[in-house]
Amino acid sequence: MRVLHTSDWHLGQRLVTLERTEEHQHFLDWLLQTIEQEQVDVLLMAGDVFDSGAPSNTALKLYYDFLRKVTATCCRHIVFIGGNHDSVSTLNAPKDLLASMNIQVVGGATPDPLDELIILKNAADKPELIVCAVPFLRDRDIRLSVPGETYEEREARLKQGIADHYVQFVPHVQPYKAQQVPVVAMGHLFAAGGTASESEKEIHVGNLGQIGADQFPKEFDYVALGHLHRPQKVNNTHHIRYSGSPIPLSFSEVTDNKVVFILDFEAGKLAELRELDIPVCRKLVRFKGDLEKVKQQIITYDNSNYNLPAWAEIQLELDAPLPDLNQQLEEALQLKKDELHLLIHRPPIIKKERQTLEQQVLEEADLHTLQEKEVFLKRCHSQFPDSDHTELVASFNELLELMRQEQES
Repeated sequence: MRVLHTSDWHLGQRLVTLERTEEHQHFLDWLLQTIEQEQVDVLLMAGDVFDSGAPSNTALKLYYDFLRKVTATCCRHIVFIGGNHDSVSTLNAPKDLLASMNIQVVGGATPDPLDELIILKNAADKPELIVCAVPFLRDRDIRLSVPGETYEEREARLKQGIADHYVQFVPHVQPYKAQQVPVVAMGHLFAAGGTASESEKEIHVGNLGQIGADQFPKEFDYVALGHLHRPQKVNNTHHIRYSGSPIPLSFSEVTDNKVVFILDFEAGKLAELRELDIPVCRKLVRFKGDLEKVKQQIITYDNSNYNLPAWAEIQLELDAPLPDLNQQLEEALQLKKDELHLLIHRPPIIKKERQTLEQQVLEEADLHTLQEKEVFLKRCHSQFPDSDHTELVASFNELLELMRQEQES
C-alpha cells in the first residue's frame, strides 16, 4: 500500500495583500499528477486546509475542485483532519457526502475519540490501513480549566491531555497490528524538537503542549503531522514527521525545500519512506546588505526557471540615511519589472544607530507581519516604558486564547 502525506495547504493565504491562488493551483495540479504517477492508494492531509476559519469562495473552490478531481484518480482513500487555522464546522459540513466518495474528514475532536479511528478497507472489504485521524486538539478537548493553576501546571495538563488522547487508541488498534495491518496516526500540533518558521501562529499560548516523539505509542507505524511549515523529523525519529507547507508562506521559508512524503507499507510495516520535491512556480527572495550589494542582487537575479514573477523582501544596512535611496532602488527594480516585484521593503538599519536585537525586530516589522502579541507588547512599551509588562502580556495571551476558542466553536 502506498500513502502520500501532505499538510498545511493554507488555501486562501495572502502574503501582505496579495493572494496565492496561482501558486496553490499549481501545487494541487502537481499533486493530482503525482498521485497518478506514483500510484498512490491513500492521501493523508494533516490539517490547515485553509488559512482562515472563514475561507473565501476562491479558496473553497480550490478545495472542492481538488476533491472532485482526486476521486477520479487511482487514490482509493482520502483523509483530512482540521488544523488550528481551520473552522471545524466548515470542514465537517459536507463530511457525510464526502464519505460516500471515500473522503474522510475529521474537522475537530468529539466526545468519543473512536470517531477519529478510521478503518480503510480494500476491494475485498478487508482492513488494509488503520488511521487514527486526530485533528487539532483545542484546550476544551483535552483538559478541564482549573482555577488558579500555574503556568507549569497548565503546561503539564495540556501535554498529558494530548498524549493521553493518542494512548486511547492503543487497545483498539492492537488487534489489527496482530493481523499485520499497519497503523498510521495523524496530528496537528507542535511536537517538542520541531523547528518553526515565522508563519506559524502559536498553537497554544506560548506553544504549550509540546509532546515528544517518545509520547506517541509504539503501535503507530507512522505519525503524519501538520502545523510546522518546514519538512522535518521529530527528535530525529524516522517515522514521525512534518511534511511542511507546499509553498513558502513567509519570507522566513525562502530557503526551505518543499516536499511531500511517499510511504510504502509491506507486511504491516513501513518499508520505505521517500520525499518528493514540490516544483516551485513563484520564488520568494530576500535581498539584504548595503545598497550596492542589494542593487547588484536585484540586477543579476534570474527568474527564468519560474512561471510567475518573484516576490522580494529588501532589508538595507546603511552607514547613514540616503536622500535618494528609493529612487536608486526603483531604478534597479525597473530593470527587472517583468521578473521581480517588491513586496516588503523594511526600514533600513542604520549601523551607527543599531539597537538591541529585540528592539530592532519590533521596530522593523511592518503591520502586515506583526502578530497580535507583538502589537500589544509595542503598545505596552510605548504607554508604560518603565514598567514590567509580564502580567499584562500573560493576561493578554489568556484573552487571545479564549477569543480564538470562541471563534472556532
